[in-house]
Amino acid sequence: MRFDTNAIGFGKRATAALGAAAALATIIGLDAAATEAAAARRGGEVELPDLVTSLSPAVVNVSSSVRRAGQPDLSGPAQRMQRKLAGQAVSLGSGFIIDPSGVVVTNNHVIDNADDIKVTLNDGREFSGRVRATDRETDIAIVQLETGGARLPYVEFGDSDAVRVGEDVFAIGNPFGLGGTVTKGIVSARNRDIDAGSFDDFIQTDAAINRGNSGGPLFNMEGKVVGVNTAIYSQTGGSVGVGFAVPASLAKIVTDQLLKFGETRRGWLGVSIDEMTQKYASELGFARPRGAIVTVVRPDSPALKGGLKPNDVILTFNRHEVNGVRDLTRAVAETPVGATVPVEIIRTQKRMTLQVTVDRRETNILAGNLSGPLPAGAVQSAGVTLQQPSPEVLAAFDLPRDTEGVVVTEVDPASQAAIVLRPGDVILEIGWERVLRPEAAADKLEKLRNLNSGPVLVYIQRGDRLFFDSLRP
Repeated sequence: MRFDTNAIGFGKRATAALGAAAALATIIGLDAAATEAAAARRGGEVELPDLVTSLSPAVVNVSSSVRRAGQPDLSGPAQRMQRKLAGQAVSLGSGFIIDPSGVVVTNNHVIDNADDIKVTLNDGREFSGRVRATDRETDIAIVQLETGGARLPYVEFGDSDAVRVGEDVFAIGNPFGLGGTVTKGIVSARNRDIDAGSFDDFIQTDAAINRGNSGGPLFNMEGKVVGVNTAIYSQTGGSVGVGFAVPASLAKIVTDQLLKFGETRRGWLGVSIDEMTQKYASELGFARPRGAIVTVVRPDSPALKGGLKPNDVILTFNRHEVNGVRDLTRAVAETPVGATVPVEIIRTQKRMTLQVTVDRRETNILAGNLSGPLPAGAVQSAGVTLQQPSPEVLAAFDLPRDTEGVVVTEVDPASQAAIVLRPGDVILEIGWERVLRPEAAADKLEKLRNLNSGPVLVYIQRGDRLFFDSLRP
């Protein structure tokens, strides 16, 4: 958004510009007069250099290290190279402060498994950080700085739902460990699904994003954070103008939950769903495919209690339009646990609205504790417990009696597997190889992990659906 004067002097837009400049400076704890004066000199226009000057103090560089067994603790500010020489893995990324007490938002993969976190402000001040909470599924993490009571500049989340394709945006971050770097571009696309997880809804931008920008902010021209820079598409490892940011609407929900509860509390409906086909959409009189088709309703689930049945077509959930499977997944996850919401469906050509009370996803899909004794015949690998499809297992997950493969019976929510798998899934193949025994599946995953071969393709049966997905062992 660009603020200008009208043709005859300072009008309403100019006044709004000066107010916005002052508000921005006040938000991040800077001198409002200096920012307002800079805008006034340009006739009320807030330009990118002014925004960068105002916002950069709240954008930080994040350095995290993981000590290997037997290595010394080298955590001093001048010892990053010593960490590398000592065999410690070092990760460089970016982040931004959202509270003057030193609350930093970054990517989970920037600080994952870190033993030591150092955060550097653009004025050179360095603080130690501790992980306060993380969410692997959206790759968001909260780091608390040890400020000794100092109050720090901060920025605020904006309304990413209002961001339009073609709108100007800019990123501030720490590419390749160089320190505060600004790149500018536009919003290239919205609602991108890049197979990063269950809640993909990325903002795509051509603002240059490189390694080290991860966790940094994507700003709109009002100085609000509209995205958290997370991933790039590149065959070279450098920017090719295709970067992806977690939208602020999702990041703020996750951040608020992590700060309040120390964990996420997502909604759960208890159905397996499939995409609408063009043929079925035509039969329903739709001009294009939309909605999500219910294939399985889980026993004792909110969906069953609310009256949902297989073959129902969900059109809206909690007044959010459902154009496809991911729309429903996100709408359910963002619904407060315990809320009763309207679900508009089509059943046998008739529209109706049901009322469904949402349960908590983490307690129904993910098993939070895998430290107890394993059931007989069960094995654990890559954060999952695997068992044969015995009569007891089949009954527990309402699986067909002719099920083959290995059944996922528990998933560690802190593992990469939690992004892909859920209890009740049946793994049929790993890396194009058929698996019929839990031991064979665990051995395959263990070998791939030791080879550090990256994600492997897994063939999964979930209810009536058969699909491939990538699993990092």
